[in-house]
Amino acid sequence: MSDSAPASLTLRDDLPLLGIAAWSGTGKTTLLERLLPALGRRGLRVAVIKHAHHGFDVDQPGKDSHRLRQAGAVPMVVASRARIAMMMETPGREEADLDELVEMVRPQAPDLILVEGFKAWPLPKLELYRPEVGKPLRVAEDPWVKAVASDAALPLPAGVEALDLNDLEALADWVAAWPARWPEARHRRREGRPA
Repeated sequence: MSDSAPASLTLRDDLPLLGIAAWSGTGKTTLLERLLPALGRRGLRVAVIKHAHHGFDVDQPGKDSHRLRQAGAVPMVVASRARIAMMMETPGREEADLDELVEMVRPQAPDLILVEGFKAWPLPKLELYRPEVGKPLRVAEDPWVKAVASDAALPLPAGVEALDLNDLEALADWVAAWPARWPEARHRRREGRPA
């Protein structure tokens, strides 16, 4: 699957989005596991939309829900008092549609949606960077990167904030402040490229 993106994404005032962009091996999921409880302690209800690069299945062959989905249910929703899962086949699509996924989450009224993956999509992002991964900084090509969290000092373009990847409380404070910055940030991508 490609990491292609549309020319635009609907960024509405009422639902802040923040992309979490990083190369594989940087520790995105591990950081989110630690960050989500810290954001919860700050009173935020945070949804996460995660991109998977390969086919995946949260259902089990032989279970009623799997059988019904295979028979053509679009979508298949399984619900109990503890959780709800929706599964839907999307044949013929080159890539997941982030706009559509945001609209699926909207009725739950989160304070913020963190978007993991979807790194080529035009939305404000926090880049996570570890030099030992051996990959280049994305901020050089992506004018939507608003801050870089790293465990090393880095030269960054003007207007891009530097954050300490190992300071969970400072990262949580920065992300918790994001909804207040959203109305302005959603309209402004960074101009120019670093030298």
